[in-house]
Amino acid sequence: MSDHEVANAGANAPTHTTSASSSPAPASFPSLDGGGAAPAPKNIDFILDIPMLVTVQVGSTKMVIRELLQLGQGSVIELEKLAGEPMEVLVNNKLVARGEVVVVNEKFGIRLTDVISAAERVQQLA
Repeated sequence: MSDHEVANAGANAPTHTTSASSSPAPASFPSLDGGGAAPAPKNIDFILDIPMLVTVQVGSTKMVIRELLQLGQGSVIELEKLAGEPMEVLVNNKLVARGEVVVVNEKFGIRLTDVISAAERVQQLA
C-alpha cells in the first residue's frame, strides 16, 4: 500500500464530531409502579416443589494431612461437638434449626428442639 493509499484509507471512515453546545439527552425509564405488568401471584404454590438439600451436621474437626493418611478401619475421629449437644439442621448450607437424634423405624431422624427465627435467618444471608 502506498503512502497516498494509507493517507486516504481513513477518508471514508465515519467521523464523530462533538460540539460544546450539545448535551446528552436525559435517560428515561419505565415507571416501577407495576402499571401494565402482570399481577404478582397471591400464593406461593409455584415454589412448593423446588428441591432443597437438608443436612444434619453431627460435628466437625480439623486434621493435618499426616493424621488423615494414618486413618484406617476402626479409627475414631474426635469431633468438636460434645455428646448430648443439639445437632444443627442446615437447608442449602444455612442453619434453620437444632435438634436431637432419634431412631424411627430403624432409621435415624432428628427431633427439632429449636427453630431459628425468620429474622435470624435473614441475618445469615448478609
